[in-house]
Amino acid sequence: QVDVAAMVQLFGYVDVTDTGFIVAALSIAFNPFFWNVVARWEHKTQALSQTFGSPRAACYCLGAVILVLNCVRSHCFTEAMRSQPKLEGWDCHWTYYSGLAISAVGTLFVISSFLALGFTGTFLGDYFGILMEEKVTSFPFSILDNPMYWGSTAIYLGWSLMHASPAGLLLTAVVAISYTIAVLYEG
Repeated sequence: QVDVAAMVQLFGYVDVTDTGFIVAALSIAFNPFFWNVVARWEHKTQALSQTFGSPRAACYCLGAVILVLNCVRSHCFTEAMRSQPKLEGWDCHWTYYSGLAISAVGTLFVISSFLALGFTGTFLGDYFGILMEEKVTSFPFSILDNPMYWGSTAIYLGWSLMHASPAGLLLTAVVAISYTIAVLYEG
């Protein structure tokens, strides 16, 4: 038997019909869809490489677009949290510092992944024909598959806890589902 009382309580605090919540959920789902579609299109056609004059320039441009989209996603996430009620029992130092610690671990995974992969390794360089010498197996890849995805998810989870936001927790679940689908698609 599953106790659904916690889920019922969570949904009591979240208005999933709120425009800001919907925009945040759509931006979360859009990002991995976008970069996977564009990267596969580039791999098949080399259209971006031809347009930008080289695979490296095209990869850097796509990476810049992905970074901008991630900023938009984070802004939408934050605004959706702020427009919804807080869970008063979680609006305390313990939850705030727990969220801060989770965000710090997530940030460690994201930054260390980026440092291990470099810009082109992080932003789909393999689809542009920019291949790494060998598979990266150092930290954080030595302890976690897809550490950038799960680090990002942890950052959103921590951010949600820091704001005592049930809407943020639900949107974090959307992040985790979107990344799970992306991993299945990319694999």
